[in-house]
Amino acid sequence: MESSAHSQRVLPRAAAKKRRGGIANIVVMTLATGLVATMALPAYAFAPGSKDASFRASESTEMSKAQAQAVEVDAQSATVSVAREGFTATTPEELAAAAAAAAAAAAAETRRVEVAAQMTSYAASYSGPSAADYLSKPAYPNVDLASVFNVASQYQGVPYVFGGATPAGFDCSGFIMYVYAQFGISLPHSSVGQGAAGTRIAIEDAVPGDLVIMDGHDGFYAGNGNILHAPYTGQSVRIQPIWTSDYYIVRIGI
Repeated sequence: MESSAHSQRVLPRAAAKKRRGGIANIVVMTLATGLVATMALPAYAFAPGSKDASFRASESTEMSKAQAQAVEVDAQSATVSVAREGFTATTPEELAAAAAAAAAAAAAETRRVEVAAQMTSYAASYSGPSAADYLSKPAYPNVDLASVFNVASQYQGVPYVFGGATPAGFDCSGFIMYVYAQFGISLPHSSVGQGAAGTRIAIEDAVPGDLVIMDGHDGFYAGNGNILHAPYTGQSVRIQPIWTSDYYIVRIGI
């Protein structure tokens, strides 16, 4: 009986010792597993507070976190100057403008030569009375608009000549000046001056013989919305419809 009781006391102590040994093994295994896991962690898994220099934040990162992002630059040191290397470049627009100017100058010179030749031929081709001759001795002493228009109509077909004021060739105001001179009325050789020499009337009151005044041009009103005029170079005195609404009527002699 005593031996059996001793055996019962021994068995619990052995079981307890065995349990403590098992627990120790578990603790050791747990620590070993933790150590292995720690060694296997990648670099970015280290704690933010690590003292290892290889994982310390850079100065730029620290400045960014501290919002120290303002940069001051000395104004003088920031000045940049660019010097040209002694050459100039011409843009396509400048080339086009220069070409247009050259073409305009050439056209003006051609026009001047043509006008000079035309005036020489014009002066040599007419020997009749001039506007000045008629003013000193009018062909028609009484001014009548219908008569004025009839005289003007006789010159249809006379070529346009820039500066012309005789039946050898007329420009617009030279034509009007020459016709009215035959009635003893002196008018300037200018469309603007002729517009200012008479009385402006309503368009609906116009009759043949009145003047149609436009910007830079004039002629005789021919009735029914038409004009009798010396148009431009290459054309002759003719009647045609008035092509614009930008005009007014002037009556001479009233």
